Amino acid sequence: MDLQKLCSVITVTAVISLVCYPSSVTAGDIVHDDNLAPKKPGCENDFVLVKVQTWVDGVEDAEFVGVGARFGTTIVSKEKNANQIRLTLSDPLDCCGAPKHKLDGDVIMVHRGHCKFTTKANNAQTAGASALLIINNQKELYKMVCEPDETDLDIHIPAVMLPQDAGSSLEKMLLTNSSVSVQLYSPKRPLVDIAEVFLWLMAVGTILCASYWSAWSAREAAIEQDKLLKDAVDEIPNEKAVGFSTVVDINTTSAVLFVVIASCFLVILYKLMSYWFIELLVVLFCIGGVEGLQTCLVALLSRWFKHAGESYVKVPFFGALSYLTLAVAPFCIAFAVVWAVYRTASFAWIGQDILGIALIITVLQIVHVPNLKVGTVLLGCAFLYDIFWVFVSKKVFHESVMIVVARGDRSGEDGIPMLLKIPRMFDPWGGYSIIGFGDILLPGLLIAFSLRFTLHSLILWHVFSGSIFLTYFYFLAFSGVSSSFFPPG
Repeated sequence: MDLQKLCSVITVTAVISLVCYPSSVTAGDIVHDDNLAPKKPGCENDFVLVKVQTWVDGVEDAEFVGVGARFGTTIVSKEKNANQIRLTLSDPLDCCGAPKHKLDGDVIMVHRGHCKFTTKANNAQTAGASALLIINNQKELYKMVCEPDETDLDIHIPAVMLPQDAGSSLEKMLLTNSSVSVQLYSPKRPLVDIAEVFLWLMAVGTILCASYWSAWSAREAAIEQDKLLKDAVDEIPNEKAVGFSTVVDINTTSAVLFVVIASCFLVILYKLMSYWFIELLVVLFCIGGVEGLQTCLVALLSRWFKHAGESYVKVPFFGALSYLTLAVAPFCIAFAVVWAVYRTASFAWIGQDILGIALIITVLQIVHVPNLKVGTVLLGCAFLYDIFWVFVSKKVFHESVMIVVARGDRSGEDGIPMLLKIPRMFDPWGGYSIIGFGDILLPGLLIAFSLRFTLHSLILWHVFSGSIFLTYFYFLAFSGVSSSFFPPG
């Protein structure tokens, strides 16, 4: 392998590593049984997300999301069973002492700090409160647990923690002498959302399109090479003539280097994660998306506009470009720019998926696995990569590096854009089902190889490729790497 091809392999591997993280991760989704938090009688609730719907002077207002405590009574799951109750601000604000005024079944809002959570709950319960809202002193949610030596756990009112910004909004309403009432309920999430099915179909469809295109291109190149050889060409045909100039074959060494390069990129992302760095990744994603969309459109349209696709003109800095490429490029650039401007809008996932699918298909045309040995080594390294950075990294960095990067923690954004996403349709909590590019690219490389290898035995290929992708997909799902993305409360 010459130096130029080695550089190409490393570059493409870096791109794959940049987009290879868990297919889905949770952000703010803490509905689970945390075995690390102490449990005892009276303090054994599962942590659940709680919706706090507000009314100001009888008019429905904002809805906030909090997390239920380990102690206290459980919160109803259906909205129709939740009562609308008046909200009162505690006096003293931290509720570490008995409230100065008796509460007639009101929901009391208190500040965090200066005493135990259970002390606040007991004081609120004694004063006649029907529920307790504790405002955190940070933007994040915090799991409220009991101390190992606590015994006073006879608490019969629910306790919910809200993030700092939600508490500030509610406190401002109360201080303006407005009448504020709240409704607390914790709707259950469906076991499977239809979005998961569509996401799976999208991923499979992307790999199928890329695999068929890769096999078709390889077949056409082989036919062209045979034709040139039969015509007794004196010179050995150059790679450009047979269509191999843009193809990079991964070898075993490159597959092993993937772990090292991917880990370096992941650590860089982890250490430099910030708002400006996410913006930089958005720019890089747009550049890759433009290139991918342009490549796909030119390949598709050249079937109908063959002359425009084969006529070239020299462009400064870019070299020879076909007229079809010049015609398609402005549309691709405009599409990516519009997505970047409106990427926080509710409909932006459509543009992100289009750019992402085009980028994945293009990468699968550039990078080829030459044999089953290399494919096995590549997926084996990816397996170790995922396991280490999702689970083992907690022991070194005290948090899962891959999940922190995927969520975009400390960046002020929802996460890096290198993923396919679909809104969850029947989930009361909303959010998106997502899958990272790496979880499509890696099995896609081996599936594309299998089709090129078994081009004349498509039944065998369907069985083989389906087994590869399903095994990889379900490994992610059952290992806890695959989940769903939900915005923090």
